[in-house]
Amino acid sequence: MKHLILIIEDEVAQAQILQYNLEAEGFRVLHAPHAEEGLLLVQEECPDLILLDWMLPDMAGIEVCRQIKANAETKSISVIMLTARGAEDDKVRGLGVGADDYVVKPYSIKELVARIKANLRKSGQSVTEFTYADITLNTETHRVKRGDDTVKLGPTEFKLLQVFLKRPQRVFSRAQLLDLVWGADIYVDERTVDVHVGRLRKALKSGAKSEIIRTIRSAGYSLDIEG
Repeated sequence: MKHLILIIEDEVAQAQILQYNLEAEGFRVLHAPHAEEGLLLVQEECPDLILLDWMLPDMAGIEVCRQIKANAETKSISVIMLTARGAEDDKVRGLGVGADDYVVKPYSIKELVARIKANLRKSGQSVTEFTYADITLNTETHRVKRGDDTVKLGPTEFKLLQVFLKRPQRVFSRAQLLDLVWGADIYVDERTVDVHVGRLRKALKSGAKSEIIRTIRSAGYSLDIEG
């Protein structure tokens, strides 16, 4: 799966340059020109990393970072602050609210890409096991367990479960699951999602275990024990 980068930057020309170069490096990229839209995309699209401008028209970037890191669902997302403010006190403030890195404008695109890749490696290495309710998925051993039982999954079902476990109880549309599991540049019919969700459900529901993947009419699917 290609990493998804969210750029929250009000300077459109700067954002376009960033998007062009990041897409050339193989990343998927979204752009939000305002803090409010950026925070909404963080919730809806689950980016792997956020490039966040300090000076935004509707809210300071440092406050956006604080909100992202204060939310249990989004605090693990890497945030790189982009700013013309190079003073040491400003860097301390940015890192103090949870920013993972800090890049001062003007910056080298090559250096920024290197920092993005380093932060993605760091965040990817920090989480190798995902757990929700009685389900555990380990990305190192490529094993899944539900309670004491080992669950055998195909590669697509494994990726699908990993997406669900990263954001349990969140509702994913079929289009979002296609992008996250198959990739935005690959054409797959949305009904394919239903087929693989069905296979995943069957694998997880061994014996008398309860259904854990909920179907939300006209919306999509959610990993939710309360469903």
